[in-house]
Amino acid sequence: MSAPTPHITAKPGDYAKTVLMPGDPLRAKFIAENYLENPKCVNKVRGMLGYTGTYNGKPVSVQGSGMGIPSAAIYSYELYNFYGVENIIRVGSAGALDLNLKMGDIVLGMGACTDSDYAKQYKLPGTFAPIASYGLLRKAQDAADYYNRKVIVGNLLSTDIFYQDESSALKYWVKMGILAVEMEAAGLYMNAARAGKQALCMCTISDVIFTDQSMPANQREKSLTDMMEIALTMLLVD
Repeated sequence: MSAPTPHITAKPGDYAKTVLMPGDPLRAKFIAENYLENPKCVNKVRGMLGYTGTYNGKPVSVQGSGMGIPSAAIYSYELYNFYGVENIIRVGSAGALDLNLKMGDIVLGMGACTDSDYAKQYKLPGTFAPIASYGLLRKAQDAADYYNRKVIVGNLLSTDIFYQDESSALKYWVKMGILAVEMEAAGLYMNAARAGKQALCMCTISDVIFTDQSMPANQREKSLTDMMEIALTMLLVD
């Protein structure tokens, strides 16, 4: 297969080497319209919006991924393997498991545990540990330092289940030091590893799981600006 793909109608060369990937396509639109210079919409298939422009003169793209590993894995796989993308930075939301985290805190996923079977396709004789690319993780920390913005680095949980049948299930991950739960990072990290590319998951805490605090949908779409600015500033970090 080559570009265009069943999910992306962009032409070869339409994406920059670095792509910011929110789950929500409207967050992709918000980033493009508020931060990119001369943004061009390069994908509209299934409403999964993608844009390319520049930030302080540096080429960058932003592409919605949808929710969950199956959806995010399709878009990241196609970008890595058919569009020559080298770096994908997920800019998403997550639910805090660690009670030291607060609404609006930014977490960098050094690793991503998962209850997904996505790794089974690789037929590995053991358990694969999905991890971020150190170079991107370091750049994110440097960019956060530039803004004097605290980030918390640690392990995430990428789950396939939003509505848990057993409400106490997430508590088992807490005792292993998992900071927060989201739904895409592990699949992104596996696709990057398999393709020999780079990936990082950066999330803003939008829920505190065990206290029922939750950010409304419109705020998730437009208010995660600290995280967006850190991700874009990574383009400028040598």
